[in-house]
Amino acid sequence: MARGYNVHANGIRQHLLHYPGQGPQMLLVPGITSPAITWGFIAERLAARFDVHVLDVRGRGLSQGGALDFSLDAMAEDAVRVAESAGLDRPILLGHSMGARTGIRAARKSPSAFSGLVLVDPPVSGPGRRGYPASWAWYEDSIVLAQRGCSAEEMKHFCPSWSEEQRALRAEWLHTCQLDAIRTAFDGFHTDDIHADLSALGLPMRLVVAGGAEVVKPTDVEEIRRLVPAIEVRTVERAGHMIPWDDLEGFLAAVMDFAA
Repeated sequence: MARGYNVHANGIRQHLLHYPGQGPQMLLVPGITSPAITWGFIAERLAARFDVHVLDVRGRGLSQGGALDFSLDAMAEDAVRVAESAGLDRPILLGHSMGARTGIRAARKSPSAFSGLVLVDPPVSGPGRRGYPASWAWYEDSIVLAQRGCSAEEMKHFCPSWSEEQRALRAEWLHTCQLDAIRTAFDGFHTDDIHADLSALGLPMRLVVAGGAEVVKPTDVEEIRRLVPAIEVRTVERAGHMIPWDDLEGFLAAVMDFAA
């Protein structure tokens, strides 16, 4: 059974869900509009191999929102300080999408904070690079709909391949994603340079790529390998960007044997 808890870290209240396991500690940092609870069906499976703590990123879920700094640097500092405040001892950081970018910046800021990084389909957009392959309207329209109150059926317009249960959970929790926090993160996909951070990292890393998406292309994998020659790469061929939602077993196969 998951247990929710709060810590005070980096000056704010941070909420996490703990899925106990007997293996190495893992801090899971979700993507741009994924409160911790929406990763529950994945974290339950990961707990067979890891001791999993899923973070509600600031401005989302049950973590503090309001007039805060929602930049990549702030979220990266959160990851470092949350690990400390939660009593985690150099956990593996698994980040999806925005969470992967957060993990990269966090490890650059504090090289000894984590024992390894699992980077799940991180946006490789940035200054002078191609844009992130999703429109702002998709985020804004779905959040506004959730703020009004919506059903799983209405959420199907935005997540047509998801199960009814997954869409119902998103419809229930998406309203907790503070719109300006999401906008800041979305804009940061185009202004923050994670490639400069990658080349400075020396800890064990694995890149998990969605084979059915355009977020990380083969040429991007080649560039990342040049920057981090020791990085492991796994591709989940049939999955889109939301890899565990599209192919949970493929995602688990790509992650569960990671060792830091």
